[in-house]
Amino acid sequence: MAKFSGLYERLLCDRITTADHVYQPGPPPQGWIELVHRAEYVNAYCQGTLDPKAQRRIGLPWSPQLVQRTCTAVGGTILTAKLALQHGLACNTAGGTHHAFPHYGSGFCIFNDLAVAARLLQQQGLVQQVLIVDLDVHQGDGTAWIFQDDPSVFTFSMHCEVNFPGTKQQSDLDVPLPQGMEDDAYLQCLDAYLPGLLEQVKPDLVLYDAGVDTHQRDRLGKLAMTDTGLYRRELQVLGTCVAAGYPVACVIGGGYADDLEALIYRHSLLHRAAAAVYAQYRL
Repeated sequence: MAKFSGLYERLLCDRITTADHVYQPGPPPQGWIELVHRAEYVNAYCQGTLDPKAQRRIGLPWSPQLVQRTCTAVGGTILTAKLALQHGLACNTAGGTHHAFPHYGSGFCIFNDLAVAARLLQQQGLVQQVLIVDLDVHQGDGTAWIFQDDPSVFTFSMHCEVNFPGTKQQSDLDVPLPQGMEDDAYLQCLDAYLPGLLEQVKPDLVLYDAGVDTHQRDRLGKLAMTDTGLYRRELQVLGTCVAAGYPVACVIGGGYADDLEALIYRHSLLHRAAAAVYAQYRL
């Protein structure tokens, strides 16, 4: 949990951003979350009455503070998406809870912020077609399931084949990667798909899950990317989207390491790349 506040502080300390370019979200109305999640699940989680088995599946101990953080993170992704539509590019300092299903949470994910943001912006008439680019090392199974019969949201997941979740769902496009894949092979694979997807889907908004658990030192990863490779990935995704005229909203996704400062730095690579792309294209 400490990585979230640590990331914000690192971005200010390294002058990647300034306080006047940071927006503070609040928790969204519960009805917005219920555009994706069943009301009985939302109520049970928020009130602390979720049954122990369901709580264990999430993997995080319940507390009122966690409820507040969870809902605020969803609000942050909604705000990030709206800022991306306004400015062309925006980044959350949290988000990417892609294992959450409508009626249960899983894998440290409680509410699916990507799905809620997509649904809400569609309902508010701000977007019609959305592309979700999920490069977390784990398949975005909850997101895939939520949008499995919805042609207005295209789900693309590029993930390690032999990793959580054990039972994969069917995204609109799944690219399973072999264990131990390194930077160049990873980036070549991504380049084989992303430009064509943008041309095919022509999204009004790209939601990008930039999980850094693809790193070679991640505790839950099984791929072998380096810091340099992660930075190149972020430049590749953001530059490709922005150059083609597609607004992109970013969330940080997964990252798990014993060295907290190293993990915070890895997550900051997204924002460092975003600042470079933003300046390059004078958004």
